[in-house]
Amino acid sequence: QVQLVESGGGLVQAGGSLRLSCAASESIFSIPYMRWYRQAPGKQREWVATISSGGSTNYADSVNNRFTVSRDNAKNTVYLQMNSLKHDGTAVYYCNAFRRSQDYWGQGTQVTVSS
Repeated sequence: QVQLVESGGGLVQAGGSLRLSCAASESIFSIPYMRWYRQAPGKQREWVATISSGGSTNYADSVNNRFTVSRDNAKNTVYLQMNSLKHDGTAVYYCNAFRRSQDYWGQGTQVTVSS
């Protein structure tokens, strides 16, 4: 079972930046997909970004060109660099690992964007 721990959330002004980290309890080298999701107050959880084991990335339209997902296999860590944050970026951000048809989730980290 893969355990994931997110960190790096906090309070940031609109237009600012944050970098989230997701540390895995085991090697992520063989995990086909690592994803970031977010859940804003009163809304459903939504997908934000994906990075494959080969390094391919995909982004939701709402964050494309502002967010960057990356992975460091040596550190078993996935990152989400968030730039030009908007107020609608206020949410709990979750890391997800998908392996052998099973989803693993972290506990989430809160990001609050102030206007």
